[in-house]
Amino acid sequence: MDGVSKSFGARRVLTDVSFTVSGGRTGLIGENGSGKTTLLRILAGLTAPDAGTVTTTLPGAGTPRIGLLHQEPPFAPSATLTEALEAAVAPVRAAAHAVAEAGLALAVTPEDPAAATAYAAALETAERVGAWDIDTRIAAVVSGLGLADLAPDRPTRTLSGGQRSRLSLAWLLLSTPDVLLLDEPTNHLDDDAASYLGSLLEDWPGPVLVASHDRAFLDDVVTTLIDLDPAPLPQALAGPLVADGDGTGIGVVRFTGSYTGYVHARLVARERWERRYRDEQAELKRLRAAVSDSHLVGHEDWKPRSEGRVSRKFYADRNAKAVSRRVDDAASRLVSLEERQIRRPPRELRFRGLTAAGTPAAPGAPAAPAGTEPVLTAVAAAVSGRLDPASLVLGAGEKLLVTGPNGSGKSTLLRLLAGELTPTSGTVTAAPSLRIGLLAQDVDLPDPLGRGSGRTALQAYDDAVGPVSDQVPLRTFGLIHPRDEDRPVAVLSGGQQRRLALAILLASPPDVLLLDEPTNHFSLLLATKLEALIPAYPGAVVVASHDRWLRRTWQGRRLGLVGDAAAR
Repeated sequence: MDGVSKSFGARRVLTDVSFTVSGGRTGLIGENGSGKTTLLRILAGLTAPDAGTVTTTLPGAGTPRIGLLHQEPPFAPSATLTEALEAAVAPVRAAAHAVAEAGLALAVTPEDPAAATAYAAALETAERVGAWDIDTRIAAVVSGLGLADLAPDRPTRTLSGGQRSRLSLAWLLLSTPDVLLLDEPTNHLDDDAASYLGSLLEDWPGPVLVASHDRAFLDDVVTTLIDLDPAPLPQALAGPLVADGDGTGIGVVRFTGSYTGYVHARLVARERWERRYRDEQAELKRLRAAVSDSHLVGHEDWKPRSEGRVSRKFYADRNAKAVSRRVDDAASRLVSLEERQIRRPPRELRFRGLTAAGTPAAPGAPAAPAGTEPVLTAVAAAVSGRLDPASLVLGAGEKLLVTGPNGSGKSTLLRLLAGELTPTSGTVTAAPSLRIGLLAQDVDLPDPLGRGSGRTALQAYDDAVGPVSDQVPLRTFGLIHPRDEDRPVAVLSGGQQRRLALAILLASPPDVLLLDEPTNHFSLLLATKLEALIPAYPGAVVVASHDRWLRRTWQGRRLGLVGDAAAR
């Protein structure tokens, strides 16, 4: 990819992006709205760039076949599971059939060089696409991605969203493209399926480019990272980070290593930059003062000890020469430093926490945990077809992680706890005057003043929190960049809208904070910071998540939901 730019209307998504994927497994990361999906579609030839070029070559492979996992399933809704999988492996079956046909032709005319060449070419193609073990691979992929329990004749239109996504991934893997482009491939995979996918990609013969927010998957699988976030970085201070753009926030940053290594390298590089800039500015200030004020060596009222005229002239001349040398030296160093000085590090969007630290206390903010009485209790609470009976007791200030496979009812349980749903059986009981706030996966920001589609992020925040916005303004938490405050909510990315919804919740922090998949649609660095701050939240927190990274690092209580209630 060389100098690729792309805009949609007035919105620039990609600007002068250049990089090369030469093989192995490369992770593509970046803030929501940074253009990861658009970039993959450009690489796949589904979207044309406004500028720049894309070149795909593989030695000895002819025209490379590019496979993209994206939102639209590659099979018809009327197709059965077997028909969908057979459509995926049709080129492989055709390669095996071509070998048989070429073998028959060679048997008829064994002395014909053209027949021998055709047979050799057909055999090479069949071996490259794995034609001889395709049935074994179909069974392995179906089992590894958790689809083995589905009836082969089941129409794909009857599958759940997660099942269709997994079938789309199986379809792509079995079609064996030369270049593999994956857009959030683990969104609907459990731990075993994600591990199986990782093992497949480690052995994939061609280049693999994965756009993902799954930090555990990135850490386990990829060997190189490309970050699309605008991250201007003077190359002299970048260390192992390589800026493929011009170092001003245009282009990408490349890192060879794991996601954990990348986060560390990025933080170290930023700290190095800020320290270098601070030291240089202090030196510039000192040199400018030296040039401006250095007219005399010593005190202004200095007089030579000898009062003789000759002596006074001698000392005055010597003093003038010393002053001249000092001024010239300071001026020379000033000019040199001004020419090569490091530019000011740009202001970054930094999440400042789950409470309004450093600002007046928000009205009704939760106090530190007190007492031993539970604040929220669920006893065998269930919703028919959505959640099997679940029970929990949540104390003040407790932190609880709810886990379970897709379809087990994690989101439904949080909506029960928030009072947005009524259980069809069992009970949910909350302490008197308990304030509960829910960050749902699907953001629906109310518009009480009827501002319509032109309503900005700042107006949406002010409308939702009312007078509290005077004490706790939107930029308090560092969730919305100041440049985006006046943008219409309708044009914000999904991640930006979720961050806005979180800021509204935190303006008056609830006694119980419910977070449904809080790392979805958040940048990787923001998700990591949010998780690290949960233990310090003064109220109780319930997090529902399938994020393996979060589950690896969680230190509080856990509640595991089992099975798929919707399938029973």
